[in-house]
Amino acid sequence: MTSATVGDIDSMKARLKSIWTAGDYDRFSRFMVGGAREFYERLNIAPGCRLLDVACGSGQIALMAAKDGVEVTGVDIAGNLVERARTRAQAEGLKARFEEADAEALPFEDASFDIVTTLIGAMFAPRPERVAHELLRVCLPGGTLAMANWTPQGFVGQMFKTVSKFIAPSGMPAPVLWGDEDTVRRRLGHGLSELSLTRRQYLFDYPFPPSEVVEFFRLYYGPTHQAFASLDSEGQAQLRQELETLWASHNRAGAHCTTVSAEFLEVIGIRA
Repeated sequence: MTSATVGDIDSMKARLKSIWTAGDYDRFSRFMVGGAREFYERLNIAPGCRLLDVACGSGQIALMAAKDGVEVTGVDIAGNLVERARTRAQAEGLKARFEEADAEALPFEDASFDIVTTLIGAMFAPRPERVAHELLRVCLPGGTLAMANWTPQGFVGQMFKTVSKFIAPSGMPAPVLWGDEDTVRRRLGHGLSELSLTRRQYLFDYPFPPSEVVEFFRLYYGPTHQAFASLDSEGQAQLRQELETLWASHNRAGAHCTTVSAEFLEVIGIRA
C-alpha cells in the first residue's frame, strides 16, 4: 500500500463506498443485534462518557449507548447509513450525533473521546495503519479502544475466501488480518498501556434455511450484493452453490432454520 498513488486510493475509497451503500445494511444488521448487545455490555460504559462509534452502520452500537445516557457520536463512510442512523435516533427520541466520515481521517481533535468502538467496521478500511493511528489519536489517554473483527479462520473469514474466488482482489490488505492477534499487537500495541485479545463467537440466527440466508445476504449485505452483481448468470449460480454449501455445512439448526457461529477477535485496549 505504500506505493499506491492518490488515484489508486481514491478509486479504492469510491469502490468501498459503493459496496457499503449497496443493499440495505440496516435491514441486514437487525439480525445481528444479539451479538452487538453482548459486545456493548462487556464494555461497562458509564453514563456521561464520550463515545465514538467508527463505521457505525445504521447506529447499532451508538443507539444502545445513547439509551444508557452516553454522549454518542457515530461515523460511517456510507452516507445512506448515516442518514438511517439519524432517523432511528430521532424516532426513538435519542440524543446522538452522526456524521459521514472516513475511519482513516476522523474529523475530531486529539483525545476527544473516552471510548472509541468499532464493531465489524473499521477492519474494512484499505489502509489499516492509518485506521490504527486515528483510533488511537482520538482516544483520551486512559480511555478505552474496543474492536470486534472477524478472524481469518472463522466462518466469515471462510465466506470471504469463497466470495474472493469470484471477484478480482481489490489490492488492499485482507480485512480479516484485523482478526489476527500478532497483527493487532503490531498495529496498536505501541499506543496502548494494556491490551486484551479474546476470541469469541458471534451468532448468526435466521428463521429460514441456508439457501434463503444466501439470498438474504445477496439482497442486503453490500459485499455479497456487489459480488453477485459483478458476475454473469453462470458465475452467480456457482457462487450461490458454494455459499449455500458453506452455510449448510456449518448450520446447527434444523432444515428450516439457520444457526451458525462465526469467530471474531475482541480487542480491548487502554490508551497509553
